[in-house]
Amino acid sequence: MLDNNIKNQLKSHFESLTQPVELLIALDDSKKSAEVESLANDLASLSDKFTVVSNPDSSARRPSMVVHSPEKNTHITFAGVPMGHEFTSLVLALLHTGGHASKAKSEDIEQIESLNQELNFEVYISLSCQTCPQVVQALNTMAATNSKIKATMIDGALFQDEVEERNILAVPAVYLNGEPFSQGALSLTDILNKVDTKGAAKQAAALSEKDEFDVLVVGGGPAGASAAIYSARKGLNTGIVADRFGGQVADTLAIENFISIKATEGPKLVAQLEEHVKEYDVDVMHNQRAAGLGRGSNGYEITLENGATLKAKSLVLATGARWREMNVPGEQEYRGHGVAYCPHCDGPLFKGKPVAVIGGGNSGIEAAIDLANIVEHVTVLEFADTLRADEVLIRKANSLSNITIIKNAQTTEVVGDGKKVTGLNYTDRVTGEEKSLALAGIFVQIGLIPNTEWLKESDLTLSKFGEIEIDAKGATSLPGVYGAGDATNTPFKQIIIAMGSGATASLGAFDYLIRHSEQSNQDQNAA
Repeated sequence: MLDNNIKNQLKSHFESLTQPVELLIALDDSKKSAEVESLANDLASLSDKFTVVSNPDSSARRPSMVVHSPEKNTHITFAGVPMGHEFTSLVLALLHTGGHASKAKSEDIEQIESLNQELNFEVYISLSCQTCPQVVQALNTMAATNSKIKATMIDGALFQDEVEERNILAVPAVYLNGEPFSQGALSLTDILNKVDTKGAAKQAAALSEKDEFDVLVVGGGPAGASAAIYSARKGLNTGIVADRFGGQVADTLAIENFISIKATEGPKLVAQLEEHVKEYDVDVMHNQRAAGLGRGSNGYEITLENGATLKAKSLVLATGARWREMNVPGEQEYRGHGVAYCPHCDGPLFKGKPVAVIGGGNSGIEAAIDLANIVEHVTVLEFADTLRADEVLIRKANSLSNITIIKNAQTTEVVGDGKKVTGLNYTDRVTGEEKSLALAGIFVQIGLIPNTEWLKESDLTLSKFGEIEIDAKGATSLPGVYGAGDATNTPFKQIIIAMGSGATASLGAFDYLIRHSEQSNQDQNAA
């Protein structure tokens, strides 16, 4: 199951284990069960701390493997074969169950240990989903720390009956004690705040007590990371507020236009960005969303959604953008129930079924190509009379027999049966004819909308599209406030451009602080 190179790497990692771990396997006669058994035996051969045992629970999902601590009585379950993006989740579960310390923040660990209620989490994932491991690993950390908490990863592609029964059409989908808990990206802090409201209040109070920053960066995508690094390199007291470090890049699969790197993947690039930021003295505040911008006594104040207030002499606003919605009847009703925005995450849930991709730009055609390897058929609907994607992508799409591209198509309605998507209606913009497609899923890829709603009540000037208006130095309409990345009116939305704009904005803020400081000194001397 595991090649020798991986075995050698794991063996060195497992040398740090101090506690026994039981691998409780539940099997049937399927091919996937054979893979689970082979995986368990391979792992057991790498450490004397591991023991493979048949799961005595007759109601256990099959195939599945429980990572169990006989000393702490903790349970972390993998229903399916935890390979692909979830292999790291398995390795971490083994390490944490075997006594290796978690890298979670000490305050989060203390909060987990203080939880006194029975919490049984189930998270439905796809092995190709890049967002899912974050959620799985957060839940697993909780389960490895507190025996009252159980976590189960379920491969939705393998347990289709459950997916159908619970009408799960988007991952990660989390259930708590049998009831829906969350859908989409979720951090450990987010989960703890949902199950322990007192913890959120304590966190807000701690944030509000922080000293004033020289530069506060709002947003943890490529623009925000770049701005924080450039600011810290100037010796400025720098903070960065990030809802999710990496932003949209974390959901990007293949990146082949980042100059100097032939090819990489979004999560890998995000990890490198975060590591680079950690090289400097930057106060990174994870899992926080900005809610308002106001004036402070010596600069500005950023109010967070949890009620905390952060003070700064200057700001770099790099809140990025999110997928634009179609705004047609049925879209919101069936969001997460057939209407999706991440083909890599949710594609496997539509295996063998017909789907549509809305949008003929690079993201739309790339999505169609990826989905074509999974689904029965992909229909691409493009509003314009020409495709905006790169020619190399168009040629690839046209070469695949299960991709159909329809131009001049205006989507007018998402159709469903009350539970899930069954099709869509569109208008042929040339003939005016109304047409319908029978579909199981719709992947929307029609561009981005800036995350700037929280700024609409401020004095900051926004464009008619809601973008932060900036000049060549990244300066906004407010002195000392700079913008960068996809949230601004920059004409092109690309990772490499966002990074450059983050550096520009940070250097602009540095220049402002120098001039502002000099002016303050002159005013004091004059007095």
